[in-house]
Amino acid sequence: MNGLSTEEDSGTQHDQVCCLVDAGERCTQLAGNAAYNKRIQKTVAQRKLRLHIDSASCHNYICEYHKGVIQSVRVKRKRRESEDDSVDFDGDHPEVELYNLQVNTLRRYKRHYKIATRPGLNKAQLVDILMKHFKTVPVAEKDCLTYFIYMIKANRSKFDQRNGSSIDM
Repeated sequence: MNGLSTEEDSGTQHDQVCCLVDAGERCTQLAGNAAYNKRIQKTVAQRKLRLHIDSASCHNYICEYHKGVIQSVRVKRKRRESEDDSVDFDGDHPEVELYNLQVNTLRRYKRHYKIATRPGLNKAQLVDILMKHFKTVPVAEKDCLTYFIYMIKANRSKFDQRNGSSIDM
């Protein structure tokens, strides 16, 4: 009685049931604090869910189950990436920061793979072109991992020399 309304004073939150009718049957679960508003009605209509509000209901609160059902069918918007993350990232490939490499190293990569570019590119332009190429290079992951583990266990480097010949797999 201090002027603040509580759930006990109003008596509405604990005895309210979900206001939705699901496939012709009124839901009997306790209502949460999620409201069935116009935006939600539009989503339900677009996704052709068999839900509608009961006309006899004096409130528009829905249960946690129906809230989850509605949220699961909503279209998730992709967040806009910041300019720092402007490089296209494919979930299958790890992100490689070619910009951290020296320009001479980038030029050696370009020369090794015989990538045609126009002359006079700055570092940022060169990185963009090389990143597109880098993402197209096929990798036999299983073979690479096997070779890597072998080299680690053998305590060798690809560049080590033994008896005048290089180690090849």
